[in-house]
Amino acid sequence: MAVRIIETQIPDVKIIEPPKFGDDRGFFSEVFNRRALAEAGVDFDPVQDNHSLSATVGTVRGLHFQGPPSAQAKLVRAGRGSILDVAVDIRQGSPTYGRHVAVELSASNWRQLFVPKGFAHGFCTLEPDTEVLYKVDAYYDPAVDFGVAWDDPALGIEWGVTPANAVLSGKDLKHPKLSDIQPLFSHKDGK
Repeated sequence: MAVRIIETQIPDVKIIEPPKFGDDRGFFSEVFNRRALAEAGVDFDPVQDNHSLSATVGTVRGLHFQGPPSAQAKLVRAGRGSILDVAVDIRQGSPTYGRHVAVELSASNWRQLFVPKGFAHGFCTLEPDTEVLYKVDAYYDPAVDFGVAWDDPALGIEWGVTPANAVLSGKDLKHPKLSDIQPLFSHKDGK
């Protein structure tokens, strides 16, 4: 059984469903296979794995991105619990600029979200003690670490948590609106 790639309303953002085989002992899943993704049209060569734990439902992490020269594509999954995972197109000139894809990722649905370069990324936890794992194709670079306000009304994201109940870091509370960030990415040649 091969990895399944599901198109989203923004063509560059993909839902990925790796096969999962279970029996009375538990399960086995090949959660990443570079060759299988490349054959499906997803060019992704990760260099770093990240793992986060969010204890509280309604924890929002994001919307984050790294600018050039350390822009990152990400492959995100929930190893335990569930999240609403969001990718926002921040590529100037893109026909989907400012639009987003929101997908539930959970340990039970086993879905992953591929977030390409030029997108801000964030998630909101839907269950307590949720663990999120994601691969990135560029190393963390604090000099180009940026963000967009998670609750920017122009984005129209339905997070499922009110601002009063959302749990955010001090850093994430200070991100500017999309209209206030410096353009760092452009949409060229259909990419």
